[in-house]
Amino acid sequence: MSRISRDRLSRAKLARAHAVASLDNASLGEERRLINASHAIRARVCYIASTMKRQISARLTRLMNLDTYPLIQLAARVGTPFFLLDAEILRGNLRRLNALAAGPQVVVRYAMKANSVRQVLEQVCKAGLWIDAVSGNEVLRAMRAGFPGGTEPPRIMLTADVFRDNAREVLQQHHILPNLGSPGMIRQLAAAGYRGPVAVRANPGFGHGHVEACDTGGPSSKHGVWHEDLEDLRRAAAGAGLTIVALHAHIGTGPQPREFDQNMRKLVDFFEAILPEFPDANAVNFGGGIPHPYRPDEPAYDLSWYRPVIEEAVARFARAVGRPIRVEIEPGRYAVAGTAALVCRVHDIKTTRANPKGPGHRFVMVDAGFCDLVRPAMYGSYHHISVVGAGASRPPEPLVVAGPLCESGDVFTRDANEMLTPRLLPRPEPGDLLVLHDAGAYGSAMSSNYVSLGRVPQVLWDAGRATLVTRRESVDDVVRAECEEPLD
Repeated sequence: MSRISRDRLSRAKLARAHAVASLDNASLGEERRLINASHAIRARVCYIASTMKRQISARLTRLMNLDTYPLIQLAARVGTPFFLLDAEILRGNLRRLNALAAGPQVVVRYAMKANSVRQVLEQVCKAGLWIDAVSGNEVLRAMRAGFPGGTEPPRIMLTADVFRDNAREVLQQHHILPNLGSPGMIRQLAAAGYRGPVAVRANPGFGHGHVEACDTGGPSSKHGVWHEDLEDLRRAAAGAGLTIVALHAHIGTGPQPREFDQNMRKLVDFFEAILPEFPDANAVNFGGGIPHPYRPDEPAYDLSWYRPVIEEAVARFARAVGRPIRVEIEPGRYAVAGTAALVCRVHDIKTTRANPKGPGHRFVMVDAGFCDLVRPAMYGSYHHISVVGAGASRPPEPLVVAGPLCESGDVFTRDANEMLTPRLLPRPEPGDLLVLHDAGAYGSAMSSNYVSLGRVPQVLWDAGRATLVTRRESVDDVVRAECEEPLD
C-alpha cells in the first residue's frame, strides 16, 4: 500500500472515530437529559402524592375516628347494619354555627329533615337554634324535643309547597309560622279560617344544588313562588288578611365550596331589591345549606367566608327599609352530616369477569342497602368507606361495594351517572365491618322499609357511653299500620 493510501485510510479511521465519539457524546447527552427529565417527573409525582396525602390526611382527621368506638362490640350487641352518632361532634358543629351567627339580628335554623332523631333535636334546642320543619309531624316532633310553638318569635317555621296530611291543622293549632311555597296556599289558609302572619318562599330564578337533581332555585325547580309573581302573591295575601312577615329562598349548596357564598351574595342583592315591597317583613331567611366535604380531596368550607355575607346582609337590609331585619341562615347538612356513620358487615366477596359487554369487577357484599342509605343510589353521592377487621391492613385495590337488595342500583360505589365506580379499598374478609362515613344527614331520615326490612337501630355515643336511641324495627313494626276497615 502506498504512503498516500495509508494516509487516506488513517484519515478515514480518524473521521470514523470522531463520528463515533460525537455519537457517543450525543447519546450520553440525551441519556442525561432523559435522566434529568425522569428525576423531575419523579419529583413532581412525589410532590403531588405528598400533597394529596396531606389533603387526605387532613380530611381523614375530620372523619369520625373509628378507634374511638368499640365497633366490634357494638355490632355484636345491636347487630348490623346500624347508625352510630357522635354527640360531641354534633355539639362542636352547633357551637361553630352559633359563633357564626353572633349578633342580635342573626338566627340559625336547623332543617330537621336532615336528621330528626329526638336526641339530635334536643341538642339543637339546647344550643339555641330554631327549626325549619317541612311537615306537620316534624312540627310535632320538634315540640316534643322542647321547641315551643308561637310566632313571636317563630322558633318553628313550617316550610311547604303543598299542605299534606295534618300540616295546616298543626300550624293553626300550635300557632306555627307557615312558609308558603305555592300561591294557592294563601287561598287554602283563608278557606280554613287562618288569619295571621306568613312567610313566603321565593324562587329567585337562580340556584345550584350539590348535584343537578337537587337544584332548589331556577326555572327547573318546583320550590317557591317565581320572583316575577311575588307582587300578585302580595296582593292576594293582603286580600286574605295574611301579613307577610318573612321572606325566604333556598338556592342550594352548589358543587364547589366557594360557589355557596357567591350565591348567597346574589341572594343578598335579590332580597335588598324586593324588601321595600313588603312593608311588614321583619326577617329574611337564607336557605341553601352550608357545604360539607364528603370526599377526602374535597376542601372544607370555611365559615369565615360566610360571616362577611351575613354582616353585609344585616346592614344592607336595614338601610334598604329603614328598620332592623332579622337574617336567618340554614346550615342544612353541615350540622349533622359528619356526626354519624353507617356500620355494616361484609358477608361475601365475589367477582365477575370481563367479556364483550364490559370489564369484570370484584364485589364486596354487605348487609346495608339503599333502604338504609339512599344517597348513593339516588344521587350518585360519595361516602368515604373504611374497613374494620382482618382485611383492613391490606393494600388498596378496586372494589365495588354492594348491598343485599334485589335491585341492580343497590350499590354504594356509584357516580352521578349511575355507573359503577370501583373504590380503592383494602379487600376485607367476610365478617369484617365496613363503615360508610358522613351518614348523619339524610341517612336514617330517608331510610325505608323496602322489601319489608325494618329500619336499622341508631346508637348515640356520648362521653364514652353508647346508648340505643332507636331500636331495630321488627316485622310487627313494619305491618303495624295495616288494617281492614270498611269505608262504606
